[in-house]
Amino acid sequence: MSRADRVIGLARSLFVYHAIPRRQRRMQRLYRQFASPGDVVFDVGAHVGNRARALAAIGCRVIALEPQPDFARMLRLLFGRNARIEVVEAAVTGAEGDATLSVSERTPTVSTTATAWQEARAREPGFGGVEWNRRLRVRTVTADALIARYGRPAFIKIDVEGGEPAVLDGLTTPVAALSFEYLPGAIGEVRACVDRLALLAGRAPQAGLKACSYEYNWSVGESYELASASWLDADGLVVALQALGPTARSGDVYARLRT
Repeated sequence: MSRADRVIGLARSLFVYHAIPRRQRRMQRLYRQFASPGDVVFDVGAHVGNRARALAAIGCRVIALEPQPDFARMLRLLFGRNARIEVVEAAVTGAEGDATLSVSERTPTVSTTATAWQEARAREPGFGGVEWNRRLRVRTVTADALIARYGRPAFIKIDVEGGEPAVLDGLTTPVAALSFEYLPGAIGEVRACVDRLALLAGRAPQAGLKACSYEYNWSVGESYELASASWLDADGLVVALQALGPTARSGDVYARLRT
């Protein structure tokens, strides 16, 4: 692969995530259910910043985490004058330090620190054209460390290509709401995430919160609309996503605390 491939990948992401009309409006409408003006939010896996842009537009202070150097530079270029967005060039995992990021220069949205996830996807037909052709050592931080620096977020958006369970491993107290990516062919990662969230909810009293549990919904693809008319418990969510079948579109799970 060449620098041209990196430019193509970056340009494709900018077009897909920033140039389609009305997408920002739908995104802002969805995020207003989870965050309000003045709230701190974490955008974990910010990529080209379309989610950070939407969250900042509704008045949130956005901490945008992105480990890919090309995309971190692009975020600084796009939002360098936006006082509501701070770009942090790092991956969020379960431990402070560094990690290997496997990068697909042509399809940078599937770059990942999750080796097992990468190997599983490489065997799937839907990833047949993907090549992870570059490996980088990147800095890692934990969600707890981010909270210590920036305060407890009202909402955390997580989109890190199989690294979602590791992000939650670095979080030791519950937050009010969050989202994480799902793939219909990788429901095991969803199960790992909801199991971790159940553990965090059980720690609510130690964090000064009322006893609570998480409830769930999901959004398909880039629709930015909740798919279920009612919120589900963890088992109900997993059953619903399994029912979609392994060839369905990916999307995002949304979780919120229910007291």
